[in-house]
Amino acid sequence: MQVMDAVAVRRWADACVRSLDANRESIDQINVFPVPDGDTGTNLLHTMQSALDALLRSPMSTVGDALSALARGALAGARGNSGVILSQVLRGLAETVQEVSLVTGTALRKGLHRADELATAAVSKPVAGTVLTVLHAASEAARDCESDELDDVVMAASRAGAVALADTPRQLAVLAKAGVVDAGGRGLVVLLDTLAAVITGQTVETPVDAPLLPRTPESLTTERESGSSEFEYEVMYLLDGTSEESVAELRATLNGLGDCVSVVGDGVSLWTVHVHCNDIGAAVEAGVRAGRPHRITVARFADQIAAQASRFVRDRAIVVVVSGAVDLFRAEGATVFDLASSSATPTDLLSAIVSTRARHVAVLPGDPDLREALDEAVAYAQAAGQDVVVVPTFSPVQALAALAVHDSSRRAGDDVVAMAEAAAATRRGELSIAADEALTWVGRCQPGDLLGMLDGEVVLIEPGPAAPESLMDLSCRLVDRMLAGGGELVTVILGADAPEGLAEVLEDHVRVTHPEVEVMAYPGGQPDAVIFVGVE
Repeated sequence: MQVMDAVAVRRWADACVRSLDANRESIDQINVFPVPDGDTGTNLLHTMQSALDALLRSPMSTVGDALSALARGALAGARGNSGVILSQVLRGLAETVQEVSLVTGTALRKGLHRADELATAAVSKPVAGTVLTVLHAASEAARDCESDELDDVVMAASRAGAVALADTPRQLAVLAKAGVVDAGGRGLVVLLDTLAAVITGQTVETPVDAPLLPRTPESLTTERESGSSEFEYEVMYLLDGTSEESVAELRATLNGLGDCVSVVGDGVSLWTVHVHCNDIGAAVEAGVRAGRPHRITVARFADQIAAQASRFVRDRAIVVVVSGAVDLFRAEGATVFDLASSSATPTDLLSAIVSTRARHVAVLPGDPDLREALDEAVAYAQAAGQDVVVVPTFSPVQALAALAVHDSSRRAGDDVVAMAEAAAATRRGELSIAADEALTWVGRCQPGDLLGMLDGEVVLIEPGPAAPESLMDLSCRLVDRMLAGGGELVTVILGADAPEGLAEVLEDHVRVTHPEVEVMAYPGGQPDAVIFVGVE
């Protein structure tokens, strides 16, 4: 179609509700800004449904009447910050078509520009990388479109919105860390795609190259959609019988009471008021002084915190972060993050922790270089309500020793202590092949040399190349070095480069040289070490 009338607006509104309903869960899942409360998709759906209900109850003589009814219904039923912004987008479209009978490409261009202005004005502190960024990009693309045809303008806006959405992780660090795009922006792209589909008659689903983490909405539920934890209540109400001067005074008063303040109207007589505060009475009294508040709602954030308990499906979980040996640790009941197939970014580590859906999570890292990324991931998980502890383990053999004493029947704190003690009592060794020239405690090594390491330090060097006989000989010498301080059990995890028969050679050697010591060897397949050795 080259123009939109009131009937087409109704078709779009109905399609928006269905599209948001279909995408609600996926939008909720990526909701991490300002905090991961997992409700942006739900809020947008509720707001758009309110808009459609208002439209269905109103006469639709003109396209302006239809869009005005949508805007007023969205404002009256706005839920959360995302719903308030949506109401202003619809208001912007409505304001620009009051004097025309049909929406053309030129009218849509003006409507998106006005929507951009109103939505930005509704937010006290606009932030790049949010729905406002996506809306601005869509508005600019519509403005710069060389064609005035309605389908060309809407497709330009839809595509530009999707491109801007894909770029949001590069503008907001919290999105980049979580590996997602902005949830509000994703919702707006759904609405733009739906509008394009109604106008062109073709399904429009603009791809967005941004990963989604394997987590449920419940696993990201926290206490508030935005704002400081200093304030305990969310107060919302509708306001009429007021003036622009009174609204300005109301906004200033609410800013003194709390944060996340928005006071936005339909351009005629109705305003919606939103604030996070501690003094509910003062927020409502400010509305009484400004006009007639009604449909007052108050939400206590602590009640939402209490509801978080349902997101945990089990009490305890162990996450092991190692390179290789996946089957070995999974057989012990652990969730395994394989460094050989995944990058150890805070986002990926957070995903592994959250996906356990356990109230208490103990993390056993198999590499000392993981500490910084793990600390960041753990901080995010703890902020979302999980009890996460990193047990000091610096090698897969120490992680295996810790896992061996794990007992879910113990108190979580006692179990962590037991695992930490078992790991600390395990000396760690490693046989690997040098990748670069370096100066070690026992001399200079060259690329291709065999390195025997004990507790993170090189103690043995064998010039390369790494022949099977050399690997076996150095493995035996490393075990002897580790047993010099005593021990009862030697645990060996064989890597991908371990020569065939190495386990048997080690067992025979220890049986002769240390008959009192038991040897346990496991296939690990790790690419970064010929063997890992643990002595307990």
